[in-house]
Amino acid sequence: MLNEMTTAAAPSLPELLDAWRRLREEEPNLRARDLAERLGVSEAELVASRCGDGVTRLQGPWAEVIRALPELGYVMVLTRNENCVHEKYGTFANIDIGGSMGVVLDEAIDLRLFLRHWVFGFAVREEMRGRWLRSLQFFDGDGRAVHKLYLTERSRDDAWSGLVARFAAPVQSPLLELAAVENPLPRRRDDGDIDLASLREQWRRMRDPHDFFALLKRHEVTRTQALRLVGEEFARRVDHGAVRTVLDTAAASGLPIMVFVGSPGVVQIHTGPVRNIKTVGPWLNVLDDEFNLHLREDRIAESWVVRKPSPEGQVTSLELYDADGGQIVQFFGKRKPGTPELTAWRELAEGLAGAEVSHV
Repeated sequence: MLNEMTTAAAPSLPELLDAWRRLREEEPNLRARDLAERLGVSEAELVASRCGDGVTRLQGPWAEVIRALPELGYVMVLTRNENCVHEKYGTFANIDIGGSMGVVLDEAIDLRLFLRHWVFGFAVREEMRGRWLRSLQFFDGDGRAVHKLYLTERSRDDAWSGLVARFAAPVQSPLLELAAVENPLPRRRDDGDIDLASLREQWRRMRDPHDFFALLKRHEVTRTQALRLVGEEFARRVDHGAVRTVLDTAAASGLPIMVFVGSPGVVQIHTGPVRNIKTVGPWLNVLDDEFNLHLREDRIAESWVVRKPSPEGQVTSLELYDADGGQIVQFFGKRKPGTPELTAWRELAEGLAGAEVSHV
């Protein structure tokens, strides 16, 4: 029925809105991303189609919008990729933006911002499962969501109205001009074209884990290619059950961890304990009061324990990747600049079972 829309010509605006309403009635639990996919449009196009009906199109500069977010008080922020959703509750504070990059460094809401991927923005008021939700939603140039913010019962209602009015676009058009978004990392080269000795030596000389991205670009390698080639001094492939071991062990012991999930425009970080670990279908979940994680375990193609140098010594992570080499999520032990890695975390990570990798 509705899936026929994905193979036919793009639906007109009335057709799209009608199909959206019918699909929401038929499957009220569908996530926004899945709704858009079923209707054959991007998520941003689906949101934009409702401009004037609960949706207000916003205009930047996005840095000024972000600097205004502390006015809203206690909110929930959501960043996701294809296979993992990261939800965190707190307030915006300690915002520092320069050019197209920035950070939010509140104790609860901890974000790394890449504003060149913030192309479209909307304020949305909609009914979901009998509740009225208000959110700010931001999208990349290809219509993919990069970040969302939801008001809570503890948010400041008056500030919401003022912020939306201040940043409302003068023309509330439901139409978007989408464009392809280039992958910032190079395409995979043949293994034989890579200078492995130089890759390993420069990895060894890294001064900070944040230098890793520059290392990949310099050697024109993908993340998973670098992990596979660099050798067990720096990266060791582990069983896909490693993520469950990490979460269950952290929950049982109270070990504080860091959980990084990224979209093209945001990396969102949880720092602290995890407590309530549950599986629902293919989703492995953390369901705590102020932190939720939803991970598609069945989409994990590679799991790695990775070691990177830092001024405080080795930093160890568990990193999960999908079949296309896209990073799903990273786990670290809780740490701050100037503080060495937690011994308990390193022992947990180093003790994870290795993977049985077929070479056929």
